[in-house]
Amino acid sequence: MGEQVAIIESLVHDEAVQLDSEKLDALYRQLGPVAAENVVCRAIEELAIRLSDLAPMLFANRIDALSRLAHSLIAIADQVGLQSVASAAEDVFDCANAGDRTALAATLSRLERVGDKSLMAVWDIQDMRV
Repeated sequence: MGEQVAIIESLVHDEAVQLDSEKLDALYRQLGPVAAENVVCRAIEELAIRLSDLAPMLFANRIDALSRLAHSLIAIADQVGLQSVASAAEDVFDCANAGDRTALAATLSRLERVGDKSLMAVWDIQDMRV
């Protein structure tokens, strides 16, 4: 008998963050630097809090609440130009409403990854503005 060799593949999840800097610049022009900074900081804080609330909702089988939360993330992310977060949140919203738990878990994981990277990117941009 021949020896069996297990081949393990590792998926690398490295997705580019899509940041609409024009939307962010427009926000700063429209509101002024101080007010825009406040809006961006509040949005980032809300995104961070809501992103951390998603997985516990999935594990608690609170799919309706998870759907509502994902929907709210779309608007917040769009407000500050985080297009990749808005897109991933829309995918989570769609999967939650379709009742596809496997796809929901996968898209939620993607949203968490993209969300973390996007929040860091916005903080980096904020640091450059100061």
